[in-house]
Amino acid sequence: MADGTTSTLSNPGLSFADSRDVDVFVETLDRFERGELSADQWRSFRLLNGTYGQRQEGELSMVRAKIPQGALSADQLVAVADVADRFSRGFCHITTRQNFQFHFVPLEQVGEAMYALARAGITTKEACGNAVRNVTTSPTAGVADDELFDVTPYASALTRFFLRRPIASSLPRKFKIAFSGGGRDHSFALVNDIGFEARITEAGARAFRVTVGGGTALMCQGGQELFASLPAVEILCVAEAVARVFQARGDRVNRKKNRMKFLMKQIGWDTFRALVLEAYEQVRAEETPTLGFDPESPPRQESAPASRSLAPTTSQLDALVMFDRPRGPGITPKFLSVVGDPDGARFLRTNVRAQSQSGHSVIMVVVPLGDLSSGRLRALAALSRAFSDGTVRTTIGQNLLLRWVPNHELRSLYSLLKRIGLAEPDPESIADVGSCPGAESCKLAVTQSRGLADLLGARFKANRSLVDRAPGVSIRVSGCPNGCGLHHVSTLGFQGGLRKIDGRPVPQYHVYAGGDLSGSDAKFGRIIGKVTARRIPDVVERLIGHYESRRSDGESMTQFLARAPVAELRSAISDLEKLDASSATAEDYVDLGETQSFKPATTEGECVA
Repeated sequence: MADGTTSTLSNPGLSFADSRDVDVFVETLDRFERGELSADQWRSFRLLNGTYGQRQEGELSMVRAKIPQGALSADQLVAVADVADRFSRGFCHITTRQNFQFHFVPLEQVGEAMYALARAGITTKEACGNAVRNVTTSPTAGVADDELFDVTPYASALTRFFLRRPIASSLPRKFKIAFSGGGRDHSFALVNDIGFEARITEAGARAFRVTVGGGTALMCQGGQELFASLPAVEILCVAEAVARVFQARGDRVNRKKNRMKFLMKQIGWDTFRALVLEAYEQVRAEETPTLGFDPESPPRQESAPASRSLAPTTSQLDALVMFDRPRGPGITPKFLSVVGDPDGARFLRTNVRAQSQSGHSVIMVVVPLGDLSSGRLRALAALSRAFSDGTVRTTIGQNLLLRWVPNHELRSLYSLLKRIGLAEPDPESIADVGSCPGAESCKLAVTQSRGLADLLGARFKANRSLVDRAPGVSIRVSGCPNGCGLHHVSTLGFQGGLRKIDGRPVPQYHVYAGGDLSGSDAKFGRIIGKVTARRIPDVVERLIGHYESRRSDGESMTQFLARAPVAELRSAISDLEKLDASSATAEDYVDLGETQSFKPATTEGECVA
C-alpha cells in the first residue's frame, strides 16, 4: 500500500489508492478557482484523476472509481455505498470496464468523496483522460472451469506497473488493456489497445497471445497479433514498448482519430510492429521490469476461505435496505420481486456456474442498468462475507459475481438475494440489457440509452419465453457512436441518433446485428436499419422470429445474424423503420426516460479531451 494511504483493509492486495493523489487534486482545484489555471489545464488534470464534467449546467461531476480487475472487498463495497449516499444519488453505476461511477456529484465535494474512497483503498487515478485505463479481466478468472490459468496476478502486476507511472498519464489518447484466461469467458481483449490471452507452450510454460490496436467507435477493428506466444515474464516489457511507440508517434492534434488503431493504419502494420520490437529491446536493455513473482508460480492462488461470517438474518437485511432511497435526477433503480420463478429454479439454472474447485460455485447477481443502491451494496457486502470469500467481482456486463459459494448454500443465498430484490434470473440475456449512461449525464450522447435498456429489459422480463428462444443473445445500447455501451460487439446493438418528421426531432437507433467476440477474431455488428426508439423492442422480437424461420441446424442466433445477408435482415424490419407525421404518436417525439419533447443537445464529449 502506498505511504499516503491510511486504509486498514482486510485485504491489502485490493488497495491501489494513495491519499496524496487526493491532496494534489484538492490543491489543484484551489488553484483553478483562484484563476491560476486555465479551463483546459484544469479539465486535463481532473480527467486524469477520474472526474468528468456532466452535460447539466453548473458544477456537477461524474466521479469514476478505478476497480482493477473488477475485484472489491466487502469493506470496499461499504465505502462505495457511503460515497453513493453522501455525495451522489444514493446509488452508483457499474461500467463496461468493471469500474464504479458516481453521477451528479457537486465539484466542491469531489475531493471529500475521493478521500472516502482512498481510505478504503480505492483510487480514481487515471480512471479517465488520456491514460492507461482500468486493466480488465474475466470476473471468473481463477475459478473458471475451462481457463488455462488465472490471469489475475499478471493483470494486477501490470496495473501496479503503470499506475502513477509518468507515461501512463501522458499518452495522446486513452489506452485500454484486457486479459483473458483462454476459456469461454472473456474480457473483450480483442477490442483493446493491448489484449493478453492465456496460452500454454509445448514445454508447458505460461505465455500470452498479444494483440494490439483493437477498438470500436469510429473505426471498429479487432486487435492484430503482435505475438502468438509471449513468455509471461515479458508482459511488462511489451506493454511499456507499445505505450512508448504510441506516446511518441500518436496524433495529438486530431483528437477524434488519435487512438492507437489510427496510428497503426497511418504508418502501416509492418512499420508499427518494427517500432514496437525496437522499443521492446530498448526496454529490456535499460532495466527489465519484473512482475515481482515467479511467472510460472504466481503467489495468488485462490482457495476457499478458512472461515466465514454468520449469514445475516432477514431482519438484518431488511434494516440495511429499509431506508434505501435512490433519488433523481434521471432513472433510479428499482428492486422488485421476480415474477414467474417462485422456487428459484430458473435463477439457480441461469445464474449459477460450477467453479473449477470442487464443491463451490459462482453466482451472478443481475444489476438492472448496472445501478446499485447504497443499501443493497451494504447487504451484498454482508452476504459476501457469509457465503463467498468476502469479495465481489464486477463484470463487463455491468453485474456482480460472488465466488466460492459452497454448493450446499446456494439455495440459502438465493433466498436472501430474493429478499433484497436481487434475484433476477437470465444474466446478460435479452432480459438484462447493458447500456452506457447516455444523455442522462454524458455531454456527447444524443439519446437516453438507459431509457431504451430499461424498456427492453421490462419487455423481456415479462415474457421469459422470448429469452429461451434467443439463448446466448446479448443486447447493448449506446447513446452515441462511441463504444462505451459495447453495442458494436453484441449480438444486437443499438446506437442513438435522431430523425426529423416535419422538422420535429424524433429519437431513433441504428440497429447493429451479429457482433461477437467469442472466437479468435472480432466480429462487429452490421447496420441493418434505423428505427425509432419505442419500436426497438419490436425489432428484437421480429429478428428472433426471423432467425427461427431461417436458421440452420445447430446455428445460434448470433451466428445467424453474423452470416445472413444485410439486405435480408434489413427487409425483416423494414416496415418498422417507416414513420411519418400521419403515423407518429405523441410518444414518438419523447425520448425514453423523459417526459418532455425530444430536444437533443450535444457538446464535445470529454472522452476525447
